[in-house]
Amino acid sequence: MADAERSERRLRPAPLLFEPSEAVADPEHFFDLESLEDPAELLARATELTLAFRAATDRAVEFQAVAAAQLADPRRFDRLTTADIARRAEWTEDYAKKMVEFGRELLSGEGLAGLP
Repeated sequence: MADAERSERRLRPAPLLFEPSEAVADPEHFFDLESLEDPAELLARATELTLAFRAATDRAVEFQAVAAAQLADPRRFDRLTTADIARRAEWTEDYAKKMVEFGRELLSGEGLAGLP
């Protein structure tokens, strides 16, 4: 994959499943925030979204870590190296190592409930 193509893919946000596709097609649309005229209401709603996205990001990172740990598990016949994981996830190898360690902690029960 070319560097420009990879950068473009990173900059483009993933479509959010609960936003209607017509709204996603409008670049000015963002969870109906553009329609709010009261600045207090806009601040409150934008803050709610910010907190929700932060929580979703944290949760997604935990799942990334679990997946990295599972892929690096030495008991797997198709085990990946941290370099392979880093390439797939577009991370540095050092970051992949940290994510594998974090995922192992989560899998050992030190993390949040509900992870595989």
